[in-house]
Amino acid sequence: MNRQPASPRRRERVVFETDRHIVVGDVTLPAEGYQGRFSDAVNRGDVAFISLIDVEISPLGGGPRERRDFIVLAKEHVRLAYPLDNA
Repeated sequence: MNRQPASPRRRERVVFETDRHIVVGDVTLPAEGYQGRFSDAVNRGDVAFISLIDVEISPLGGGPRERRDFIVLAKEHVRLAYPLDNA
């Protein structure tokens, strides 16, 4: 099998709000160039789900926070999305 080397990737910490939860996790994006911005990942018309790793899920109404290593979030449930600024 002739495989090409994987392109460099980076992780960006992001926040998604749904009707019932706040979801904080890392998206994996290209290091630069095509599809390298968080907004590119969210706005892709050919993708219905966003993969997240190292995830924290908090109910909007309060309650215990859950941690997951990996989830896929249906874009149709997202009401608000933004990068988490570590500054």
